[in-house]
Amino acid sequence: MRSMNTLTRADLAEAINRKVGLSRSDSLGMVESILNHMSDALEGGENVKISGFGTFLLRDKGERIGRNPKTGVEVPITPRRVLTFRASQMLKERIAKA
Repeated sequence: MRSMNTLTRADLAEAINRKVGLSRSDSLGMVESILNHMSDALEGGENVKISGFGTFLLRDKGERIGRNPKTGVEVPITPRRVLTFRASQMLKERIAKA
């Protein structure tokens, strides 16, 4: 089984610091700026596409009837907007090789 390591904002900032040579605070500011820009776009109803990585898509789900698995009682599920991620073909191929 694979280990469950997590890539963090600090890890991204450290990578920028090493590869580009920006200071640690500037690198972290750049990561924060990118993530804030992506979040603002999604909040505004835009999809976010990062070429070679993937696309963050917003989907509107309509109201539907769900069922409580314990009791079997039908319950209406309210309409909502959900965020999905669709990996690019290039990313899928890289993951398959790992």
